[in-house]
This record gives sequence, C-alpha cells and structure tokens, in this order.
Amino acid sequence: MSILVGGSVAIDNVKTPSADEKGLLGGSASYAALAAAKLASPVHLLGIVGHDFPAGHLTMLEGNGVDLGGLEHSSEESFTWSGEYHENMNERTTHNVAINVLEHWEVKVPDAVASSPFVVLANMAPLNQLELLSQCTASEKFVVADTMDLWIAIARDELEEVMAKIDLLVINEGEAREYAGTNNLILAGERLREKGPQYVVIKLGEFGALLFGENEFFRCGAWPLRDLEDPTGAGDTFLGGMIGHLASQNAVAPSFAQLRRAVVIGSILASYTCQDFSTRALEAVTSHDLDSRMKEFELISQW
Repeated sequence: MSILVGGSVAIDNVKTPSADEKGLLGGSASYAALAAAKLASPVHLLGIVGHDFPAGHLTMLEGNGVDLGGLEHSSEESFTWSGEYHENMNERTTHNVAINVLEHWEVKVPDAVASSPFVVLANMAPLNQLELLSQCTASEKFVVADTMDLWIAIARDELEEVMAKIDLLVINEGEAREYAGTNNLILAGERLREKGPQYVVIKLGEFGALLFGENEFFRCGAWPLRDLEDPTGAGDTFLGGMIGHLASQNAVAPSFAQLRRAVVIGSILASYTCQDFSTRALEAVTSHDLDSRMKEFELISQW
C-alpha cells in the first residue's frame, strides 16, 4: 500500500572521532523514505531541496524505489546541518543549521499521492505537518509523526494540534521527558497517549524502544553493534522501517502485535544506518540481510 513521507531533505556535514564527511545525504524524510522502500512500495517523498543539492543523492533514492514526484526544487540553497559526535557517540554538538529553503516552505501534496493510506510526518515544523495532513484525502489512513525538542519549546500549540490528529507518535527519550513533564518514561508514554495518538513509541537509542498502547506495553532491545560509524538518521530509519512493515501487511488499522513486529523491524533497520555514514549502509541492505539479522535478534532476545 502507498506511503507518503513528508519532511526535511538535507545536506549533512558530519564529523566523528574517526572521520569527517561533507556533502552527505541527510534529512528526516530521506532516511524514513529509504527505509520504508526497503519493505513496501510505492513510497512517495515530499520535501524541498535547493539548487546546490547533489544530483547523485536523488538518483540513489529513485534507484531504491523512492518516488520523487513530490520533491520541490528551489533556486535557494538547501537545508544544511553540520555537527560533530563526541567520543561516546551518544552526544553531539551542532555547529551550524542553515534552514534556507525550509524557512518559507509551504507544503503541497500532489493529487496523485494525496490518497496514500500511510502518512509519515517526519521531523519538520508542526505547521508543515499540519499543512501536509490537511491535504491527505484517504478516508482510512494510518498517520505517524516524529518531533524534536525545538518544536516542543517554540511551537507547542501547533504540536498539540498534530498530536490530536495522529495515530502513532515516535519520539526520543529526552523529548518524551520534556514534553510529558516527567523523568519516568512509563508515565511519559501514558501522558503522551492522552494527547491524542493511540500509540506512542519512545526511542532509547542503543537501548532499543518502548511501545505504548491502551493497557499494552512492549520493550524492544537494540541490535548489539560492535562498530558504530555514524548514528545520524537512525531514528528516522526506525520510523520508516516501522511504517514500511505496516504497509507491507496492509495494516491501516494495525493490531498491537503488528506494531510490536514493526518496532523490531524498525530497530533492526536502524542498526544498519549506524554502520556507515549517511544512508550508505542502508542503501545496501537486502531482504536477505534483514531476514538474517531478524532471526539472530530473535535468538539473542529469548530468555
């Protein structure tokens, strides 16, 4: 079933303790769309890039099954993020964020993809998320959204509107604590569900994820990585993997069991993203790779 992914498409400059890479493909929608396309089709990417955006990145996305018909091209410069990871790879410093084309972006959903039953509101301004969602026409759809601490701080009213219109919120643990007003993640998950979404996932980075439903709870671990090259985009990959699995099962109204499976698959796909810079490792993932790692993960998760 069709998936519509809206969000940022960026140029990333990333430095780690072992390497310094520039001009990488980044952006929430880029990772989420590529991950979803590993599991389902068609996947439609909605975003905007500038005149300086590397053509090779777009060629790669199309070659991996991502439809770019909804990607706008501007004469301005592309959204660019520059940051540096510290020794433990869990902490990073943002050196520069150039909003550029995103500053005045007004989301336009092409008629051809407006009826997609799966809608991903990847990390972007809540106003843009609302613009996108208002143009979606499917009578039955499953809507998932991500957010970040910036929007919690400066656009809470618009974010509250988004929360009332979605089925699943995916958020990291720091943001969950801030938004819910508690350090207890169990309470945070419950409080976030009260804001509207039927389900909430709290991402725990290298420690996995928590899934909350009505009187239902699931804790998923993370794949044990020996070599961590670049965690940028892992959370967006997780999101895309989840929605890709649900779409592959035609699960517009998923059961909790289907969501559990989606969380596990998202977690496994995200582990590949961490193994190289940008989307390089994710690009190379095959269904055989994913199945093999899933089987191993099931074995090491048993007790």
